[in-house]
Amino acid sequence: MLLRKLPGVSASGMGLRLSQKFVFLLFISGLVTLCFGALFFLPDSVRLKRIFLSKSESPAVTAVSEHGAREQPRNAAGEPEHPRGMTPGRGDVSTRLRALSRRPSVSYEARTAGRAREERSRARAEPGGRARDHHDHHDAAARADRDAGFSGQSRDAFDYGKLKKCLFKPPLGSDGGQPSDPQARERRDKVKENGEASLFEVNIRYVGGLLSAYYLTGAEVFKKKVVELGEKLLPAFNTPTGIPRGVINLGSGTSWSWGWASAGSSILAEFGTLHLEFVHLTELSGNPVFTEKVMNIRKVLNKIEKPHGLYPNFLSPVSGNWVQHHVSIGGLGDSFYEYLIKSYLMSDKTDEEAKKMYYSAMDAIEANLVQKSPGGLTYIAEWRGGILDHKMGHLACFSGGMVGIGADDGELTKRQHYLDLAAEITHTCHESYSRSATKLGPEAFRFDAGAEATATRLSDRYYILRPEVIESYMYMWRLTHDPKYRQWGWEAVEALEHHCRVEAGFSGIRDVYATTVSHDNMQQSFFLSETLKYLYLLFSDDDLLSLEDWVFNTEAHPLPIIRRNCPPEREDAEEAPE
Repeated sequence: MLLRKLPGVSASGMGLRLSQKFVFLLFISGLVTLCFGALFFLPDSVRLKRIFLSKSESPAVTAVSEHGAREQPRNAAGEPEHPRGMTPGRGDVSTRLRALSRRPSVSYEARTAGRAREERSRARAEPGGRARDHHDHHDAAARADRDAGFSGQSRDAFDYGKLKKCLFKPPLGSDGGQPSDPQARERRDKVKENGEASLFEVNIRYVGGLLSAYYLTGAEVFKKKVVELGEKLLPAFNTPTGIPRGVINLGSGTSWSWGWASAGSSILAEFGTLHLEFVHLTELSGNPVFTEKVMNIRKVLNKIEKPHGLYPNFLSPVSGNWVQHHVSIGGLGDSFYEYLIKSYLMSDKTDEEAKKMYYSAMDAIEANLVQKSPGGLTYIAEWRGGILDHKMGHLACFSGGMVGIGADDGELTKRQHYLDLAAEITHTCHESYSRSATKLGPEAFRFDAGAEATATRLSDRYYILRPEVIESYMYMWRLTHDPKYRQWGWEAVEALEHHCRVEAGFSGIRDVYATTVSHDNMQQSFFLSETLKYLYLLFSDDDLLSLEDWVFNTEAHPLPIIRRNCPPEREDAEEAPE
């Protein structure tokens, strides 16, 4: 067919002499050989692109290869450099062949960069009166050059799937599968659950901890997360009285009372230990709902009758009535009283309702629960429907510090009395430590049948690293600076080090009266947040987390006193030059 289109040649094809045919076929063979040789022996596909792209497009192509990566370094002759002793293999050739079948991926960017350079060239040629335009063109061109490079790289984005296929062992956790360790799988699944959580524990540990983290660092992530968590707790208050139930599902928002709580009741120490944190949630979020929830709890408590002025431990969230007349300053009731006086202090002594409730409760406690043992030890008994149980739990030993920090704001005639009472309670709790073989205190100790600050039941002899006694030491040291409190604290340090330290940390012990210690193999979380913190503060200067500026929640997380107006002397100090 080609011969028929040659001018001056007959259609029969016999018009050419044999020598002419030979020359013509030789020319065709050479041309075909040249084309195929060029395909196989050109150094890389970029040079082919230079043939097919315009002059303005070619520089951008040489800047970025079709794979979005930097071009290989080249030697002085313009040829690609390879490691010494190595030459391109068949893989290089096949890659170049595949590159020919694709359009260059940077053509748009190349055109953009080319236009920018043309504008730059025109700007140079224009008169000086266009200097401002010249600078604008120059900036635009520079941006275009940068954009061309970055866009060219992102067009062929990094393919993580391809990387994984090339790895002999994929990175840990990158395959989306389950860990091989059964314990790790179990814990991983546990984290994903929207299971039940204690309203009380989440509040004092997580909400309190996040609040402190924010106030001590100013990091906004803590503020954001604590408000989100606080909102998750609000459905627990959806009861006829507004008294929250003890357990909540953080995913669904459903709540219920503890199965062991009498007649579906809520626990005084749980719903009464929300005030500090929820007031601060309102401060941070500006949402009054948090404060409204805890103020409603006070409203309910002030409205119902209290036996002998005492607050029983169990209250129905449905009827708003007491379920049992069991009163304790230890477990089930303890931190309710603590939060009354601390709410007053945290408000910069403006929360008069909290103050009134606290000192009224103190009057009832002194009249009905405070006792003196035959040996002269002051303790706070439990009250069960009018009958005293002469037992004091380790949890109740926080009350020495509580009575101490509330002494200065009581009636003028009672202030020294409160401070003396605080010292007597703290002394009794110290005696529960000093009368054991390990110099650590039992879970509960009694004052009957000849017992004086000792545990008479095997079930009360354990010590699980509790902080309450050391907490009272710290407060009494800050209030009086009596060196005996530091001495007692150091005795506790030595006992912890000698009896509780194990290879992996610190462990509770099963019997404080045994000369051969048996560990329970558990380090409670409050050992870090409370026990060690109070010990550290006991041996620190008073200015470290000063009681003038901070109130500790019941898990020892410091929360700042809310002042509406900064004292003048502090404003002057802040403005003074360094």
